[in-house]
Amino acid sequence: MDDSFKSLLPLLLPDGLLVYFTLSNHNFDEETLHIYLEEKNVIPDEHAGQKLLSKGFFESVTIQDFPIRGRNVFLHIKRRRWLNLETNKVVHRNWDIVAQGTRITKDFASFLKEIGRYTSS
Repeated sequence: MDDSFKSLLPLLLPDGLLVYFTLSNHNFDEETLHIYLEEKNVIPDEHAGQKLLSKGFFESVTIQDFPIRGRNVFLHIKRRRWLNLETNKVVHRNWDIVAQGTRITKDFASFLKEIGRYTSS
């Protein structure tokens, strides 16, 4: 993937997402854009100082984001998990980007609520 496309990613994705995730793939057709992201292998702050070993990923989660140029946008996110070598328990980053009770981002949920306020009057 060329650097010019990578420089556009922060404009297309929710704020802060690229701090923790890297783009692993993307594809699109006339109606839909799919963006695939994998969590970076960076120890979460809440587990700093612990002996952790990356143990791959949880099952991918798909959330819907803002449409782009008339295309539905779906983010396919793979969260990483680590094994704590001292406790032998699996740990993960405390990640709260999905609006509670929905399968869309908090920003997109706020956007939809705002639109509803203006169209219902």
